[in-house]
Amino acid sequence: MTSSAIDLGHFTSGDVIDLILADHVRFETLMRQLRDASSDRDAVRRAFSELHVAHATAEEEIVYPRLRRKDAITAHEQEHGKEEHAEGNEALLAVLELKGTGTKAFDEAVDKLCEAVNHHLAEEELTILNPARDEVGPRVRAELGLAFAKRRNELIAQGCGSLAQVRAIVKAAEREGLLDDA
Repeated sequence: MTSSAIDLGHFTSGDVIDLILADHVRFETLMRQLRDASSDRDAVRRAFSELHVAHATAEEEIVYPRLRRKDAITAHEQEHGKEEHAEGNEALLAVLELKGTGTKAFDEAVDKLCEAVNHHLAEEELTILNPARDEVGPRVRAELGLAFAKRRNELIAQGCGSLAQVRAIVKAAEREGLLDDA
């Protein structure tokens, strides 16, 4: 069950950096809509969840390992990206678990989600995408773009961002030690 009313885009190919940045712009738009009490916040949070899970999973499965093999990023940067995805998923879970969208609790949960995701977007652009531009040639970035787009689209088509799925992702991240106990 995907949020068909909100277009999450359907990439077919392109430079992986451009595709990731296009999703970053989508995240920023969705976060603005989540903060807007006049928007259909329930539809927006479902769409955000689909995009967040698909995007992060495709990065972790496809992009980060290849950039690591190309020495464009370090093992620490790869692990840190996974940790930040886990933190985003944890904050997303708090938003998804709330019944209503017009409450102070919802606004506070959205604020925490936006803080986690904005931090990750900025850091990823600086520490992962910039080195990828310098260290990885256009052919490999295009191959990565094709694989990233395919995996991302598959996950969105499967409805990857349900409450149950995000709960399972957060539990797995806890088991892997990706989330601080704080």
